Amino acid sequence: MRVMVVGSGGREHAIVLALKKSKRVTEVFCAPGNAGIAQVASCLATDASVSSLLALAKEQAIDLTVVGPEGPLVAGIVDAFEAEGLQIFGPNKKASQLEGSKVFCKSFLERHVIPTAKHQSFKDELLALEYLEKVGVPIVIKDSNLAAGKGVTVATEKEQARSAIENILSAPEGGELVIEDYLPGQEVSFLIFVDGESYAPMLLAQDYKQAFDGDRGDMTGGMGTIAPVSLLSDAQYDYVRREIIEKTLAGLKKDDILYKGVLFIGLMVTESDVKVLEFNCRFGDPETQVVLPLLKTDLLEIMEAVIEGRLAETRLEWSDEAAACIIMAAPGYPGSYKKDIPITVPELAKNVTVIHAGTRLKEGQLVSSGGRVLGVTAVADNLDRAIASAYEAVEDIEFPEAHYRRDIGSRLQKTKN
Repeated sequence: MRVMVVGSGGREHAIVLALKKSKRVTEVFCAPGNAGIAQVASCLATDASVSSLLALAKEQAIDLTVVGPEGPLVAGIVDAFEAEGLQIFGPNKKASQLEGSKVFCKSFLERHVIPTAKHQSFKDELLALEYLEKVGVPIVIKDSNLAAGKGVTVATEKEQARSAIENILSAPEGGELVIEDYLPGQEVSFLIFVDGESYAPMLLAQDYKQAFDGDRGDMTGGMGTIAPVSLLSDAQYDYVRREIIEKTLAGLKKDDILYKGVLFIGLMVTESDVKVLEFNCRFGDPETQVVLPLLKTDLLEIMEAVIEGRLAETRLEWSDEAAACIIMAAPGYPGSYKKDIPITVPELAKNVTVIHAGTRLKEGQLVSSGGRVLGVTAVADNLDRAIASAYEAVEDIEFPEAHYRRDIGSRLQKTKN
């Protein structure tokens, strides 16, 4: 079976590696891919438009296309492929609104009585600033549109909140934002496979989104992640299943939205309850880098079951090990960052995999080409060993001025203490 993965980041590298484990996959392509993906798959040039990707799928006689990033999903790539009779994994354009518009998502949560933070949406800057004065800080400001995971500001000072509001709403083409209550607690990434009727949960993961140690600094696309995490009690897990997942699936059906693919549920676990922070309509990045290495079931089989509505017949098996991913980013990220920094990856321990996110080859030399550059992922028999192995590998990689957090996994240590 010939499979094409759409995307060029660490998530897509992890998906490619997982699909290559399937005995039924004969060849894997990636459009456009990166330098690391090129070592294990055939990379295809594309401008990332739906029409370009559709043409590639036909030219290469692709049997299954797997969409990594949210952009093509929101643009309707699934609808376009299905109209041509091509098999593709991911939610359609209508379903992808859950991620494509924070306002749509919040309206959906409110309409179907799914627990989330109190919120208001705004297009008018003056009204947004007036609301800010009313509610005060700390407060969360979210760009309603896609922002590659960086459209969220957790403001502890009013000036910070005002600046976020002005930046989002001052765009020439206009903007829209959501202001929501700040929820103190631990974030958990809960990913599930959905086939329109049934769902199958993945292991719980935890992402570290802020740029600096101690959860300080600007939001990023994710600076590291760990899995599995035991942050939901049995009672809380049952609550999430009943009050969030099942209500979401029922709400989708009530709204006549057929959802097939991965649904990423961002949860906040507080002292008193669990609430939805956001929905994403695809595998998380960097959550995928730690979840898929622990999946024992053939990923291709799961994806086919989702597409064909047979997920209820599929049993997911997971390793009893743990995984940790440390993101090595370019200096300056998530702001303006350097490119074309030479990188040398030596031979590392067998339990370590270097996932490429923003790399390319320049005259035969591996160099950085993005903000998040490498995801150093380790699997071990427990989480402490996985984290230690990942950091040991980070120290061995030659990447001048690389920026990375040194406290991935620390929130769990605080919980233990």
